[in-house]
Amino acid sequence: MSATRDEAVPDDGTDARPSAPAGRPRRSRAAGFVGFLGELLITAGLVLALFVVYSLWWTNVVADRAADQQGDRVREHWAQQPQRGPGALDTKDGIGFLHVPAMKNGEVLVKKGTSTDILNDGVAGYYTDPVKSALPQDAKGNFTLAAHRDGHGAKFHNIDKLRKGDPIVFESKDSWYVYRVFAILPQTSKYDIDVLDQVPAKAGVKKPGRYITLTTCTPVYTSKYRYIVWGRLERVDPVNARRTLPAELR
Repeated sequence: MSATRDEAVPDDGTDARPSAPAGRPRRSRAAGFVGFLGELLITAGLVLALFVVYSLWWTNVVADRAADQQGDRVREHWAQQPQRGPGALDTKDGIGFLHVPAMKNGEVLVKKGTSTDILNDGVAGYYTDPVKSALPQDAKGNFTLAAHRDGHGAKFHNIDKLRKGDPIVFESKDSWYVYRVFAILPQTSKYDIDVLDQVPAKAGVKKPGRYITLTTCTPVYTSKYRYIVWGRLERVDPVNARRTLPAELR
C-alpha cells in the first residue's frame, strides 16, 4: 500500500523542503543595497529640486518684497522733502530708480554698494570699489551698476535683450536721466575692472563724458563671466509735480 501524503512528510520537526542555493542570501543583500541606493538617490534628487526652487523662485519672491518696501520708503522720503537741488539723491535708503524697458523688469531701486548683502534685496547697486562710481548728477563720469541675473530678484536677468539705441532711464527725486545704449560686451572676465573706468575705453570711448554701465553675471545661472552694457547720457528732464514719465517709458 502506498504511503499517504501525510506519511511522506516526516513529523520529526525537520523541514524536508530543499534548502535555498548558497548564493541566494548574497543576491538578497545586493538587492537590498540597490534599493537603499535608489532611495538615497531619489531623496538627493528631491533635495536638489527643492534647492533649485529656493534659489530661482523663492529668493526672487523674498527679494522683490524687500525691494518694494525699500522703494516705498524712498518715495515717502521724497514726498516729505519737497525741496529740490543738492541732496535730492538720498544714499540712505536708495538714490533712485532704474528703468530699462528692454529688460521688462519694472523699476529697480538703486542703492549704494554692490555687496551680496545689498544686491540680495532685489536692487541694483552702484560701485564703491574697486573703481568708485560717478553719480548721474556729476558733470562727468561713469555711473556703474551691478545686479543679480538669477535669483534674489534677478533684476538684470534680461540684460541680453538690450540693443544699441535702447533707452536706459534713471529716476532721481527731481530729474529723469535718459541714456542710450551704445556698446555691449557679452562676455568678459569677472576680474575685468577696466569696464568700470570713468572713461570706458573698452566701450570705444576716448574722452570724458556722462556714461552709465550695467554689469551682471553670465552665462545664465552661473557667475563665471560678466556681461556689460554701456550707455551715454542723452538728456536730463526735470521731474514735474505729477512725475510724468519721459517718452521712453510711456
